[in-house]
Amino acid sequence: MTLPMPPAGAGLARRSLLRGVGLAAGAAPLTIGSLPRPSVAQAASPAERRMTLDNAVTVTRMRLDNLVATWHATFNTGDVLRAFDPAMQGAGSDVRLSRIITTTELPGTGERVTISGLLAIPAGATGRIPVVSWQHGTIFGADSVPSNLTRIAEDDYVMREGTDSAETLFMVQRLAANGFAVIGADYIGKGPFRDGRPEAYVVKEATTRCCLDMLDAGIAGMRSLGLEPGPLFLHGWSQGAINTQWLAQALQDGGRPARAAAAASPFNDLNETFRWWAGGLTYPAPTAAAYPAVPDWVSLGMIIVLGSYQTYYGLDGLIEAAVRPEYHEMALKFWPDEGLDFDPAQHFPKTTELLTEGLFQGFTADVVSRFLRQLAANRATFWDYAAPMRFFYGLADEAIHPVLAQQPLAAGGARIDGAAVPRGTHRITFLASLYGNGAETSGQPDLLTWFRSRLPG
Repeated sequence: MTLPMPPAGAGLARRSLLRGVGLAAGAAPLTIGSLPRPSVAQAASPAERRMTLDNAVTVTRMRLDNLVATWHATFNTGDVLRAFDPAMQGAGSDVRLSRIITTTELPGTGERVTISGLLAIPAGATGRIPVVSWQHGTIFGADSVPSNLTRIAEDDYVMREGTDSAETLFMVQRLAANGFAVIGADYIGKGPFRDGRPEAYVVKEATTRCCLDMLDAGIAGMRSLGLEPGPLFLHGWSQGAINTQWLAQALQDGGRPARAAAAASPFNDLNETFRWWAGGLTYPAPTAAAYPAVPDWVSLGMIIVLGSYQTYYGLDGLIEAAVRPEYHEMALKFWPDEGLDFDPAQHFPKTTELLTEGLFQGFTADVVSRFLRQLAANRATFWDYAAPMRFFYGLADEAIHPVLAQQPLAAGGARIDGAAVPRGTHRITFLASLYGNGAETSGQPDLLTWFRSRLPG
């Protein structure tokens, strides 16, 4: 089985493709209203919060700009966006990076598990600074997480695809090096404290709880360093985009809406997304150019969704029921460790070949019906946002069609808007949210400019 490598600029390790839900096995889903309600102004103190900061390093602004110059070019396939310009888009200061270690509770079971994340702050910052909660995209394996970015402090360290989080590098260089604290969770089942636990991929309750707990821990970490958290902003890409929508909704439900939030390549309706990947839905191309096909690596993302729902919603046997028999062995080998050592002699399934025939047309198995109902229950499409929310969506995004990304724009109220990225692939769409401007983002500013415009005074 030959693993389909993603097209240039797509990147196996960062195809954030699925948005979900999640809960411990056999438990009834929690409502957003039952989740904890931390706020920036009222977060727990370090003494109250089980939180540790370690692996503290300082990364120079020159080092950040040099790394971004390399990875910007890697993401910007076809030179859709202007080249990175350090004079206009460079880091404004050195950055202090620390790993956050804390715990989160699995909804439904009450089990507390150790999770890790990243706290990035401008070096030498004092007083009150604004905060960005960052939700990263899909990764295969457990290593290329935000907290491992501390490794880049060594000048001879070479960042690699599948090992390091280039998307988090962009967030740190663009926002933490320009006046914001950035807090990012590695997620349940990812990072150094995974301990064999499967990830909770697009599992709504567990993911939202994890992001809330990491935000709380990061704020406690800031206070332990003598900093006071200011206004809260949110950003996420792909998997992290739906996580960001859930987080924004949970904070709003708790009476503490973020000052503003953004999502790049946002998944919303999980049922429709799954059907589009599987070839059960088609949409017109948004431009005269032929729309790109869903890449084969998305099949792995579909397996992760199935495995996560099987694990955290108690949907025993879901993978075998939803995946065609000829791909059972491959799928069960990949899940839950997400190893990419497939048999090159075996055919690797396209997204249109992976699922049981007729899965969306009629009854196939009770566990599949429960899965589809759970997907529907966890969509993030219909929500009246109390604070500004901006969706960046690509007009050539191979993993999320713009029709899917646009769905909340009509239902989300007057405070939600969109920024189309012409020729924007999955990666370029995210890159444009941080470095694009003018026609590259349909006239909308990059997030640093937009977030700064939302600061008081």
